[in-house]
Amino acid sequence: MKIAHLILAHSEPGQLARLIRALEHPDAYIFLHIDAKKTLDPFLFLSTQERVHFVNDRIKVGWGAYSIVQATINGFRAIANSGLDIDYVNLLSGSDYPLKDPSEMNRFFQEHQGQNFMHYELVMEEWKEAIPRLTAYHLTNYSFPGKYFVQKWMNRILPARQMPDHLIPVGRSQWMSLTMDAVRYILQYLDTHPEVVRFFKHTWAPDEIIFQTILYNSNMKASMVNSNLRYTKWLEGKASPEILTKNDLEDLLNSGAFFARKMDPSKSSGLLDRLDRQILNLT
Repeated sequence: MKIAHLILAHSEPGQLARLIRALEHPDAYIFLHIDAKKTLDPFLFLSTQERVHFVNDRIKVGWGAYSIVQATINGFRAIANSGLDIDYVNLLSGSDYPLKDPSEMNRFFQEHQGQNFMHYELVMEEWKEAIPRLTAYHLTNYSFPGKYFVQKWMNRILPARQMPDHLIPVGRSQWMSLTMDAVRYILQYLDTHPEVVRFFKHTWAPDEIIFQTILYNSNMKASMVNSNLRYTKWLEGKASPEILTKNDLEDLLNSGAFFARKMDPSKSSGLLDRLDRQILNLT
């Protein structure tokens, strides 16, 4: 059972090195997409580590933009073209951290071969607050003078958008664990459905919808498990998850999750030390 961890990162090379160490296993491979807004130099020391690969086709990632989808796709494609016989792909951020020993993680995916772990809800029925992302035009992915003025008038003049290819939209969290078959299907689908790419380039935060929607509307729907195996702490009204600290340790240990997010090197160091000792046997 070979696992590829695709990590999207933009900062904190020291924390990224710690994450890679915590994921180390003879059958685990690391693929790093470093935001193209950042110079690669501070991260190059990671290339000397065994089974670590950089995604060469880097993207400048913007919050809520299609660019993060493109960065993920480029990472998927790097894994698919690597020549490695990968079984599962874990999509992680640089601020994530494992809550299970890599060997236990490997056994879990071995026992659940063929299942895709991703959090999703039906947008039109269960996650209605996301409906405007799909019906309105969003120019988040673009940068030009007056874009918000143009966006406002597009939404005043043009009719509400409709999902392409008769897709039923589902989604929630962008972080997921996918079979390599699902990754290849996503790549093939997007290569052959440019109208879907165009639609999601005008969608706000499409990374939380596009991949779940593609699989939900395919013959892989039955393989979808409505859990992304991640622990995230949200407070009501907040747009971003809370930084985890050592006060969250008990909740993390009891969560059954495989990964936690998000960690900050300055605020989470005590928690990370405890996780290293209690779960990962790292010193």
